[in-house]
Amino acid sequence: MFVSALLILAGLVILIAGAEGLVRGASSISSKFNISALIIGLTVVSFGTSAPELTVNLLASFQGAPDLAIGNVVGSNIANILLILGITALIVPLKVKNSTVSKEIPLALLGVVLILVMANDVFLDGTAINQLSRTDGIALLSLMGIFTYYVFAMAKKDRSAKKEAESGIVEYSVLASIALTVAGLAGLVIGGRLLVTGAVDIASAAGLSQALIGLTIIAVGTSLPELATSVVAALKGQTDIAIGNAVGSNIFNVFFVLGVSSTITALPVQSALNFDIIVSIIATALLMLFMFTWGRKRLVRWEGVTFIALYIAYTVYLVLRG
Repeated sequence: MFVSALLILAGLVILIAGAEGLVRGASSISSKFNISALIIGLTVVSFGTSAPELTVNLLASFQGAPDLAIGNVVGSNIANILLILGITALIVPLKVKNSTVSKEIPLALLGVVLILVMANDVFLDGTAINQLSRTDGIALLSLMGIFTYYVFAMAKKDRSAKKEAESGIVEYSVLASIALTVAGLAGLVIGGRLLVTGAVDIASAAGLSQALIGLTIIAVGTSLPELATSVVAALKGQTDIAIGNAVGSNIFNVFFVLGVSSTITALPVQSALNFDIIVSIIATALLMLFMFTWGRKRLVRWEGVTFIALYIAYTVYLVLRG
């Protein structure tokens, strides 16, 4: 227990340091190359903060733990919206660009709806079991390819536009910016891994189920990079990176992480997981609703409090469900 607690503490410290380096490096890159902070948040930052989910899912896939793999992604997506954006909006209200409301958030919503459809083969197709098959994985990876093309098209458009003045960004040399970004990503992966290892050891010793561990401890643990990155970015005034990171991470989690995992091996899905997938759909839809409310495209403090309260209620339900 003592060693596990030390792993958790060390993981948290490395996560925070990694988030700081990643935000500094990514912001400097966006400023130097006239790339919007939103695009950096949707690509470099969101991919990097999804690395812990990818690591956990690959290990779970190879070790035959499908409940852990799917629960990790679904739980992380719920935590990214209700917990991460909730806490970040509570600290600093998040202003959102038009493209985030009209394109990225709906795409994240489409992703979780697709998971609900793909995970119900028995009901929809009359098959013997529910599973994310290799075919489903290839389809998800194909959608990831489309999203990547869209983001690069946005980047090209941004480079051709006049560079907007961005305050509060410290520019480093190209080499230093890349080094900070890579070191930050490494810190997030290492810190997330240490934290999850310690948390799983403690949870296993307490006799918790695999599904509960995946939806709660591992989901929150692998979402801590998103939390650290979004909070640091918001405090530095980089709200585009903060919200682009969370939304982009959800897109990566579904299309890339689950796509890769289910392509490696088919992932059986327990019917009980439908509730959690629906919660993820509701959370994403609620984020979209808040963005369209009064046309302000801003996530404010009372909405952040609402998200946090919903996440606490959901977590209590999971613990009672067992």
